[in-house]
Amino acid sequence: MKLEWRRTDLIPLGLPDPAFVLSAITLACLGLLMVASSSIEVASDFGRPFNYAYKHGVFLLVACLAGTAAFLIPTRWWYTYATAFLLLSIVLLAIILIPGVGHTVKGATRWLNLGFFNLQPSEIAKFTMMLYLAAYLVRRLEEVRAKFIGFVKPMVVVGLISALLLLEPDFGTLMILSCAVMGVLLLAGSPLTQYMMIAGALILGLVTLAIIEPYRFERIETIFNPWEDRFGAGYQLTQALLAFGRGGLFGMGLGNSVQKLFYLPEAHTDFVFAILAEELGLVGAMATVGVMTLLIWRGLAIGRRAELGGRPFAAYLTYGLVLLIALQMLVNLAVNIGLAPTTGLTLPLLSYGGSSLVMTAVSLGVIARISADNLPGGRS
Repeated sequence: MKLEWRRTDLIPLGLPDPAFVLSAITLACLGLLMVASSSIEVASDFGRPFNYAYKHGVFLLVACLAGTAAFLIPTRWWYTYATAFLLLSIVLLAIILIPGVGHTVKGATRWLNLGFFNLQPSEIAKFTMMLYLAAYLVRRLEEVRAKFIGFVKPMVVVGLISALLLLEPDFGTLMILSCAVMGVLLLAGSPLTQYMMIAGALILGLVTLAIIEPYRFERIETIFNPWEDRFGAGYQLTQALLAFGRGGLFGMGLGNSVQKLFYLPEAHTDFVFAILAEELGLVGAMATVGVMTLLIWRGLAIGRRAELGGRPFAAYLTYGLVLLIALQMLVNLAVNIGLAPTTGLTLPLLSYGGSSLVMTAVSLGVIARISADNLPGGRS
């Protein structure tokens, strides 16, 4: 497919989708509020109750600047350097596995210590993989739709990244990335029959990984009956469920969570939604899910409009980035309510974490730029 560019200057054609932008801002502001509330007891150990809130505020400021910069960059630029960015992210994934270089926390080597900031290369790899995939689909769309080899080629690249992620290990990111890539290929027109074989291989691989590493199998068993070992393998999940139960319909009030008082581990990262449900209740939790749904819906609509406007790279890139955010939100919520084993994935825009927040903002900035360049009616 020949890719034609409409314009080369830095000025967007219009304004981005207001519902998309407002929903992202709402979640980011709520995230800052919930990080401050959920981390106050843990941060007290440092003598500063709002230690994590201050840091998250700095991360949020950096994320806003990064998102704004991404918005100002023409889509054409991302297409030009897509492969280079992917190679850079793969190098970063490999570098952290060098003994003494990667920063290890709780047995997982996922970070590169830059002194003032811990960089998580897997967050960059997710973004760059979507850049590469969108560019690949522009060049090989007919092959992807007609031949199995067109489907296999990007999956080989995913396999390389997955191997590096397994060595960290980062099983959650591997799962999110693999599903998002297959989702974009499906939206691009890849035959559905190919997914049956891939799904079978994926399920077999997941079972094998669970058997090889007993802790993974233990986590899967825990979701079926966490109360059987509530002070062991099921501790996090039972404490999260207690948080949901305490919240009731309208919650205990902002800042009044009991589970954050050293009962629920990782309250400001992996399980921030459980604290939100405890403090704001079912009404607050469902309203938050509603805002997330609006963000994802408008993101997919932006991608569809770009596709109808004859902008394939913009469309597939939008689909990929939105799927990454949506799947991570879905998995995190599933973990919080006991429908999935603990994966260590944060909740985009709501959880504490610098790399995740900044790269999510970059993704949102790119989507907003694509939205601004879309003309009404899907015409380009």
